[in-house]
Amino acid sequence: MGYTLRNVKDVEDSAPAFGMSPDVEARFARKALESQQVALSYQRLQPNVRMPFGHTHATQEEIYVVLAGSGRAKLDDEFVELQRWDALRVDPATMRAIEAGADGIEFLALGGPIGEGNDAEMVSDWW
Repeated sequence: MGYTLRNVKDVEDSAPAFGMSPDVEARFARKALESQQVALSYQRLQPNVRMPFGHTHATQEEIYVVLAGSGRAKLDDEFVELQRWDALRVDPATMRAIEAGADGIEFLALGGPIGEGNDAEMVSDWW
C-alpha cells in the first residue's frame, strides 16, 4: 500500500526510558508510520519544564508546530517565544531546545531528510 495510518498517541512514550516522565511525553512515530524521508514526533512538556538537553542534527532540518500551550525555544544563544499554532523551522546545525510556559506545551516535530541512523548530537545541561 502507498500509505500508513497510525494514531500518534498510540506510539510508545519514550520519555520513561530516559527518566523524563512524567514531566515530558515523547512519542517518535517515524518507524510506526514506516516513513522513509520524514521523522515525526509528538512531545508534551508539563508547565515550566525544559527539555534537559539541547541538540543539533547533521542533515535533518526540523519544523516544530505548537498544538497547545506556550513556551519558548532556545536557538543557539537566542530565545524565541512560542504560542499555539506557531511553526518554527530550525536549520540542522542550530542547537535547539524547548521550554514550556505556565500552561505547558504540546508540539509536533517534523524532520527530514532522515538517514539510516540517528544524526542528532545531544548536549546535556545546555541551558
